[in-house]
Amino acid sequence: MYVGTLSFDLLLGDVHSLKEKRSLVRPIVAELQRKYAVSAAETDHQDLHRRAGIGLAMVSGDMGHLTDVLDRCERLVAGRPEVELLSVRRRLHSDED
Repeated sequence: MYVGTLSFDLLLGDVHSLKEKRSLVRPIVAELQRKYAVSAAETDHQDLHRRAGIGLAMVSGDMGHLTDVLDRCERLVAGRPEVELLSVRRRLHSDED
């Protein structure tokens, strides 16, 4: 069994309120969940309107499949024009750790 996580640190564009922030972050989280069947949520910077942290996790029996899905998730977030991806932290764990 393999577990992979990604932590995204995002800078949001022309956002002036937490309500506007939610309208940008929620669709990203929903698309990650829908397209890739990962667990995802806003995890950091909830009180700041121009920053967001999104975390996601996935479990797989195949390391190749896990890294492929994590790569796709990273490309999806990086390709969103309304956000700037400041950093991504990837962690991979196996049941042998």
